[in-house]
Amino acid sequence: MAVKMRLQRHGSKKRPFYFIVVADARAPRDGKFIQKIGTYNPLTVPATIQLDRQKALDWLHKGAQPTDTVRRILSFKGVLYLKHLLRGVKLGLFDDATAMIKFQQWHTEHEANLQRRSEEHRKKQRERRVQPAVKKVESTNAAEGEA
Repeated sequence: MAVKMRLQRHGSKKRPFYFIVVADARAPRDGKFIQKIGTYNPLTVPATIQLDRQKALDWLHKGAQPTDTVRRILSFKGVLYLKHLLRGVKLGLFDDATAMIKFQQWHTEHEANLQRRSEEHRKKQRERRVQPAVKKVESTNAAEGEA
C-alpha cells in the first residue's frame, strides 16, 4: 500500500483551508485518511502552518511520500532538515546532541528571518494605507487653489 502525505481541502469557495494528512494513495483527495498531522492556511500573510513535527518525521521514516506542496511545507518547517540530521546520526557522522544543536541553530535563524519578513510586510501595508490619504489631501488642496 502506497502512503502519501498530502493536503485535504476544506473551507468554502475561494477561501481554502487545508488539513495535512497521511492517506492511502488510492483514496480520493478529500476522502478517507490515516492520520491528520497538521493544518495549512494559505490566506494569511505569512501562511499559517501548524504541523506535528514528530508525527511527520515518523511517517517519513515509515516511507510516506509527500506531494510537492507538502514537501515544501515540511522543508519550511524543518522536518526534512531534521530527517537529514538524523540520517547523519545513524551513519555515525555525529551524535544526537550535536544534531539537535544544529537543528536549534537553524530553527532560531529561521524564526528570526520570518519575524523580519513579517515586520517588513506590515510596514509596507501601513505605507500603502497612508499614501492614498496623502494623495487625497493634495488633490483637494490643489482644487481649492484653482477655485
